[in-house]
Amino acid sequence: MRQTDGVSFTSSSLKIPLPSSPSLSQTLSSLLAGTRHSAFQFIDSLRNRSNYVQNRRTRSTESTQSELRIHSLFRSSPLLCSASLSLTTQNHNIGRSPLLYSASLSLTQTGSTDSTQSGLEVPQKGQLTTAGRYDNERVLISEVLVRNTAGEELERKDLEMEALTSLKACRANSASTVREVQEDVQRIIDSGYFSSCMPVAVDTRDGIRLVFQIEPNEEFHGLVCEGANVLPSKFLEDAFRDEQGKVVNRKHLDEVINSINGWYMERGLYGLVSGVDIFSGGIIRLQVAEAEVSNISVRFLDRKTGKPTKGKTKPETILRQLTTKKGQAYSMLQGKRDVDAVSTMGLMADASIIPKPAGDPCKVDLIMNVVERPSGRFSAGGGISSGITSGPLSGLFGSFAYSDRNLFGRNQKLNISLERGQIDSIFRINYTNPWIEGDDKRTSRTIIVQNSRTSGTLVHGNQHDNSSLSIDRLTAGVEFSRPIRPKWSGTAGLNFQHAGARDEKGNLIIKDFYGSPLTASGKLCDDVLLAKFESVYTGSGDQGSSMFAFNMEQGLPIMPKWLFFNRVNARARKGVKIGPAHLLLRLSGGHVVGNFSPHEAFAIGGTNSVRGYKEGAVGSGRSYVVGSSEVSFQMELLNINKDSVYREVLNEIRPISATTKSGTHIGTSNLKTELTWNTSKIYRYWCSITKFANMLKLGPVEGVIFADYGHDLWSGSNVPGNPAGARYKPGSGYGYGFGIRVNSPLGPLRLEYAFNDRQAKRFHFGVGHRK
Repeated sequence: MRQTDGVSFTSSSLKIPLPSSPSLSQTLSSLLAGTRHSAFQFIDSLRNRSNYVQNRRTRSTESTQSELRIHSLFRSSPLLCSASLSLTTQNHNIGRSPLLYSASLSLTQTGSTDSTQSGLEVPQKGQLTTAGRYDNERVLISEVLVRNTAGEELERKDLEMEALTSLKACRANSASTVREVQEDVQRIIDSGYFSSCMPVAVDTRDGIRLVFQIEPNEEFHGLVCEGANVLPSKFLEDAFRDEQGKVVNRKHLDEVINSINGWYMERGLYGLVSGVDIFSGGIIRLQVAEAEVSNISVRFLDRKTGKPTKGKTKPETILRQLTTKKGQAYSMLQGKRDVDAVSTMGLMADASIIPKPAGDPCKVDLIMNVVERPSGRFSAGGGISSGITSGPLSGLFGSFAYSDRNLFGRNQKLNISLERGQIDSIFRINYTNPWIEGDDKRTSRTIIVQNSRTSGTLVHGNQHDNSSLSIDRLTAGVEFSRPIRPKWSGTAGLNFQHAGARDEKGNLIIKDFYGSPLTASGKLCDDVLLAKFESVYTGSGDQGSSMFAFNMEQGLPIMPKWLFFNRVNARARKGVKIGPAHLLLRLSGGHVVGNFSPHEAFAIGGTNSVRGYKEGAVGSGRSYVVGSSEVSFQMELLNINKDSVYREVLNEIRPISATTKSGTHIGTSNLKTELTWNTSKIYRYWCSITKFANMLKLGPVEGVIFADYGHDLWSGSNVPGNPAGARYKPGSGYGYGFGIRVNSPLGPLRLEYAFNDRQAKRFHFGVGHRK
């Protein structure tokens, strides 16, 4: 039987660079569909030609003859048809290689004669036909084979099975349409293992033998990645580890490209795969485009108008805070951290990073917009620190300070402050350079000069004749701090201290009322040069998070009478969430060896130690340990009339505002007031404070239940003069109670009511977090 060997569908070999958004298989699918439409247009033109056959008879006979002739032409006439389709995408911002897709379809037969010899007339130009009417015309397929482009059997049977498995419509001894053949061609291409597929139809006695001539992809033997400066090489190694020696699969290559683009996206990096090439020998080249930082500049904006203005801060002071540097791939996440770092300086009211296109399409310029705060200011104030002395003006103090947060425009801090009370007074000069120039470890330097007079009742208590004493200290030193590792910081410094005790008249004394010495050297004042080292772990930085601090001070006896001792101190904190409540555990301890001043002993008891006791009333020793546990929970506030709240609070406070027992350092964060309390009014006062906080909008109110325990480890008698034994301090004790916490502009306000193991009750007030 004569065969129509020349009738074939051909698909040209495809070289497909990577598209930017749609997948390779989706693009190829649309192209093959367009090719099929061109074929149907050709078939429709054949039907039109049959209308011009000469010697037509009746209408019905003419119709039958026309269909037969078309069928005959389709099977044996020398015909040639070809169609091609190409699609070129525009250049992209990153990677300028044009993306080109092409496919072709042809039906050919050699040895053909001129079409005019078959009695057909060429259809007129512009005549339109419809291809869709032939979609359902079926042809019997007797056999389906898979061969290489030369028509020979494939050496690799696994690839042959992969192609046969992809077929859905074309089966032996079945009828298929042209559309179904095209769909199976598409399925073979979509499997990802083949670069081209050409269906060839051979006429046999039993029907059409359909041969799919395929060209497999190259076997993978190597990878070249260009332009990936940030992408880890291990990421690519893992992606292609199992592909060595295997036929390249475009679907897997698509997945790898998507994973690379996803890696950049997850890290906020401007980068993607811009091109893919597969070379002979199985070498794959990936071209990656990363947005490189070309330049970084600082722009100051006016606080009111938002227009560019001149700033006080040196641009290099801001730029050194940035981890983003020139030549790096730009990361949005890293840019956000840089904005946070600039905001942490405390100099800027607002900061932001704006990326701008550079001259090179693969580069970007960064502009840091900042709005400066006023850096220098004066402040003055006053207050009452209760429990220091007796008299109508007990604890009254005033304060004055000047601070500059941006000295010389280099983010250096200067603070000069003076606080003065009846006994307590502090004059302090503090200069801090938060980042020493030329140091790449972010080391800071702090210089301190301080002259203070504070109450000595923590260790020595009130004298038997109700007189009190104070401790004078003149301190000067320098400290260096730097991050050691994430969440860890270290501090080292050298401080000189000149300290002595004074009575109420301001005279220097060396012994108290009980004859206990007040200095270690026997002179009016003790001198000591302290070498200090401290390491702190801060966790997340929240007060409810974990924290650990270790501090060591060593007295250096440079001069004969200078003190020689070693003091270590450690503090730990751990927070645990228990449903709506929060459990906070604290533990601290320390020890001193050597010759030290008695007023430097560890004092136990008070608002920041064992609540329920006065300050230092539990004991004072060479060693100590204090443990504390707290359970806090949120409390809802009630809305109430403003005037009624004022009246109720004032009525509750007036009766208990006079009796105070002990005191604290003026102007420090551990300011505390202790008042004796009538237990019958606890509940009413609690409610009044809660309503008052709600009226002033001080912030959320927390309730707290606590328990504390402290012990001097039997070391009280080892302190020079045994001040604890002379005052009959127990050396150990515990306290428990409840309270509330209110956030305020001054910091957390703590109001607590505690009971101790000696059936005593005390009210504690503090500002700031417990130490």
